[in-house]
Amino acid sequence: MSQQQIAWLASLVLMTLVALGFAFVAINSGAREEDYAPLVKRSYRLRTKLFWGLVLVFGPVMIYTLMGQLPYDASRTGSNSSPVQVVTATGSQWRWELSRDHVAKDQPVEFRVTSTDVNHGFGIYNADMHLVAQTQAMPGYTNIIRHTFHDEGTYKILCLEYCGIAHHNMMTEIKVGGGQ
Repeated sequence: MSQQQIAWLASLVLMTLVALGFAFVAINSGAREEDYAPLVKRSYRLRTKLFWGLVLVFGPVMIYTLMGQLPYDASRTGSNSSPVQVVTATGSQWRWELSRDHVAKDQPVEFRVTSTDVNHGFGIYNADMHLVAQTQAMPGYTNIIRHTFHDEGTYKILCLEYCGIAHHNMMTEIKVGGGQ
């Protein structure tokens, strides 16, 4: 089961719990004041159980994500002892400028992405036009995205954010080969 499916199921369960909580309150809203004492005790017990349940569910998830087990962790990118290839990408209306247009496959690539004018979306697409990596290009700031290309070929770099009248022409290519 993918992380996206797990997140979706967890969201459904939590939304159901919230809906049940609202229904419980709505059903018991007509009770008299003297009837509230047992209800308040039950509510506090239920709230305590829900709190610890959420801690048990989301605590491990937070620890897992903070330990760097996600695909964009910088310390793991170069773990195969391959040198990191650096590509500086600068977006300007309406073009991308790359410091190099060839990289080796199976070696980590660090894209340093910025912009000279407005915000641009930096998206890398494979030959089937599937998005393989993305980040935001912003003036005055450099975003870093790391990706390891495992397939040789030509990858397109497109702008993902409307940046003006010639936005549709804002594209370039990077070639991935067997070696540098």
